[in-house]
Amino acid sequence: MNKIGSLGPVVFVVSAGAIRTIDELNRSAAARWANHDILGRKPKKQFLGPGLDSVTFSVRFSAAYGLKPREELDRLTTLERAGKALPLIIGRKSVGVGLWVITSLSADWDRLDSMGNVIDAQVNITLEEYVK
Repeated sequence: MNKIGSLGPVVFVVSAGAIRTIDELNRSAAARWANHDILGRKPKKQFLGPGLDSVTFSVRFSAAYGLKPREELDRLTTLERAGKALPLIIGRKSVGVGLWVITSLSADWDRLDSMGNVIDAQVNITLEEYVK
């Protein structure tokens, strides 16, 4: 089993029994700035500090690769609704300096069987840095 990383209890893995990998990971960061208006002149900028980083990525769940897509989606939804702050690890290294919260989940149920079971699904996850 090759562990790629994890988001709290959700382990991203490639093995003979299951494939749960991330795709299209994007991390963004922005500084916080204030503009101070000055009569008759251009405003002056003041650096306030770093902003919160965000990370987006997608995960595909397929029954063909040993997963139960509906259970995987439910597990992520439970984490999102609980508002838990989670570590994000890619490789053997933490992403960022702290924890992350799930701010958005969107799931595409790509294929269903004749009983309504999800066969293939893709979830898009947005995380935001959590600072205590």
